[in-house]
Amino acid sequence: MGLLRYKGYTGKIDYSEEEKTFFGKVLGLRRDGIIFEGDSVFEIQKDFEDAIDHYLKHCKESGFEPEKPYNGKFVLRMSPELHGKAAEIAESLGKSMNEFINDAVRSAVANAG
Repeated sequence: MGLLRYKGYTGKIDYSEEEKTFFGKVLGLRRDGIIFEGDSVFEIQKDFEDAIDHYLKHCKESGFEPEKPYNGKFVLRMSPELHGKAAEIAESLGKSMNEFINDAVRSAVANAG
């Protein structure tokens, strides 16, 4: 439905027709789950920001490093055929697979937005 951003975190908002309320979760976290809700745009924004602030405060008080979303690393699985073709094209362009895949994702993101 929509996205909220605050202090480097992104929250995805959904709406429950049954409950007549907005709810959401912070994206990109594997270890820690952060959820939020509200009955209006103002409330969901405030609860999202309060949830992030509470999480960061709790981590600091507990001596834990807060989890950062999207650390820049991910595992990519593809068919051996696609892997081979991509490697050949990257080599022919004088690029590493990492550079080639980053360029392809960057292009797709630019074209989608």
